[in-house]
Amino acid sequence: MSLKGKIVFITGASAGIGAATALAFAAEGARLLLAARRAGKLAEVASAALERGAEAVHTISLDVRDRQAVQQAIGALPAEWAKIDVLVNNAGLSRGLEKLYQGNVEDWEEMIDTNVKGLLYVTRAVVPGMVERGRGHVVNLGSTAGELTYPNGAVYCATKAAERAINDGLRQDLLGTPIRVTTVDPGMVETDFSLVRFHGDQQRAAKVYQGIHALTPEDVAEVIVWAANRPEHVNIARVLLTPVQQANSLLFHRES
Repeated sequence: MSLKGKIVFITGASAGIGAATALAFAAEGARLLLAARRAGKLAEVASAALERGAEAVHTISLDVRDRQAVQQAIGALPAEWAKIDVLVNNAGLSRGLEKLYQGNVEDWEEMIDTNVKGLLYVTRAVVPGMVERGRGHVVNLGSTAGELTYPNGAVYCATKAAERAINDGLRQDLLGTPIRVTTVDPGMVETDFSLVRFHGDQQRAAKVYQGIHALTPEDVAEVIVWAANRPEHVNIARVLLTPVQQANSLLFHRES
């Protein structure tokens, strides 16, 4: 299925997997609707996307945790941007790596509000239009953490388990419509993910990837675009991808 001219809405598009996904869809000639909290970074991605071949780019400064802001942003889209064809629910983060009984409650709330409630807010705002128009595809970003909990990561893992349940429930609820629903579940991807998790501690973040040839954001973006351009009668329900050196969210082989 050609993605040329299709409107693709990507949340968390200012860096990492979101930015790589924007550039990958740009190369297909898509029209990009990009949202993130960091307007400066988002503008840089938008400029790069136009150079890569995007038909057009429209940016929104948006925090998906704010339900009213999400509703207003989607409701106020110009007519030429309102008919979203592909939604990529990418916005998400992890904060902290502590035992549950020692965890920072503010970190928990940020993860739950972004990874679960933000996912729900954006989906609720966008999918009714897809159903009304009789076309659309929702791609949610999950994680290997959603299928196997690891020590000190209970709340983050719970948010990704929730993503998987929401993804599967949405696909069931849309049965009988042409709308497709996919979860893409990466393992270790080398982005600012760990830097965010450790509140900017670069040394601690770097240790996460030591001895591992991790996935790149471009690896994940390629899978997202592949799922989106399958024939219209084909729904890719779930893609689980890891580095060769990773078996699951607990088992890694690190080279010395």
